[in-house]
Amino acid sequence: MPNPYAKARSTAMPPLRFDAELIQTYNTAAPRYTSYPTALELAPIEDTLEADILQQREAHTPLSLYFHIPFCRHLCYYCACNKIITKKNSDSGDYLNYLLKEIEYKRRLLKAPNGADKPVVKQLHLGGGTPTFLSDDEMVTLWEYLQTQFEFVDDHEGDYSIEIDPRELGAQTLATLRRLGFNRISLGVQDLADEVQIAVNRVHDAEQIESIIQEARNLGFRSINIDLIYGLPKQTPASMQRTIARIIEMAPDRLSVFNYAHLPERFKAQKQIKDADLPSPSDKLTILGNTIDQLGAAGYQYIGIDHFAKPDDSLAVAQRAGKLHRNFQGYTLMGDCDLIGFGVSAISQISTARNRYILQNATDLQDYQQRIDALSGARMPAVKAIKTSIKDRLREYVIMNLLCHDYIDFKDVNQKFGIDAVTFFLDEIQQLGAMQRDKLVDMDAAGIRILPKGRLLARNIAMVFDTYMQQKYPERFSKAI
Repeated sequence: MPNPYAKARSTAMPPLRFDAELIQTYNTAAPRYTSYPTALELAPIEDTLEADILQQREAHTPLSLYFHIPFCRHLCYYCACNKIITKKNSDSGDYLNYLLKEIEYKRRLLKAPNGADKPVVKQLHLGGGTPTFLSDDEMVTLWEYLQTQFEFVDDHEGDYSIEIDPRELGAQTLATLRRLGFNRISLGVQDLADEVQIAVNRVHDAEQIESIIQEARNLGFRSINIDLIYGLPKQTPASMQRTIARIIEMAPDRLSVFNYAHLPERFKAQKQIKDADLPSPSDKLTILGNTIDQLGAAGYQYIGIDHFAKPDDSLAVAQRAGKLHRNFQGYTLMGDCDLIGFGVSAISQISTARNRYILQNATDLQDYQQRIDALSGARMPAVKAIKTSIKDRLREYVIMNLLCHDYIDFKDVNQKFGIDAVTFFLDEIQQLGAMQRDKLVDMDAAGIRILPKGRLLARNIAMVFDTYMQQKYPERFSKAI
């Protein structure tokens, strides 16, 4: 099945231009669009629905597997993830047993493609929390069991990744992961300045990060990502410039530079951060502008929504070729896969012959465990879902093309969905008029292009096509910048 969001032609990406005045004018809360509709639209479901969907899934479609490991040994004050703070090593072993049971039951519901014994997996990701909270032996147990249940494509074709907290990495963990088959890692660094690390309760040093990257390269990991956050307490334009310069020296293949959204009323951990320690809005914009300039000068390509990559990285190559996709695992090349989530709060995106569904497992650990203990076709871990309509998929197509390729081709839309896009989206085109006057977008009879000044605001541009967001809770999302 071809990537449904691939453009028909290859193209060079437009450059990125930072315009502080326009960012301040247009920067409102917007979803990150790892799906459309977003996860906020999921609603309670009948307990039998997930089993029905898994059984009806088209067997020839390859799989992307996601595993949520919720445990962390330390509380990072900025964190808004679904996590459980614990130092009990036994928690991971107990949780692994639940994961194995969920894997075994869901696998029984999945059909294998013709001529194959097992469903085919092209992508796997362990997120959290801290996935390396699992011991090396537990990681081996999980991986080896998965090999008995699924057929994994070769290393050079598959994307097998894991998020790593540098503070929680055993002496042999990287070697174990590579031996098992992981070929991509993502390191949560956030900032290298001592005062910032202390303020967010996440302390490590640059030498430790550099050592991990070097070891990963020596072991043959294909791609190394570093996560950074701008807008953290005690962060200044000068301190972040030093962090970025040091990270550039380490030469990761990809970087994710996230905006810190300070929402202590929603995320209890953030109450540990003092408002007075946060950079001012103008300093925060300066930090972002400097970061863009530094990464651009170092040769990194801006992918979109906080992501940068070296020009020869597979994400950058796919974007230039018009083959980039976006889902709950972020930007990805695996747009042809069904995503199946395992573990507390994990999300799935699955297509059947007639419909497409987004589902989410129970977000409370005890609720998740109780559902796994009672696992049957009438009692599954997913508790919320949405069945997307044809109109949803049309708008998803437009939104994802804007976010992945900065362009939407009306003729392409017309052919795929049997509509006249200009007439259908007349209201949206009129709403984009101000953005066109400010040179964030360019529109003509052929389509809509996001211009260099608009690339940082792509989420806000895409949101114009979101019928749910026009009516609901934009305050539930972080600002784009």
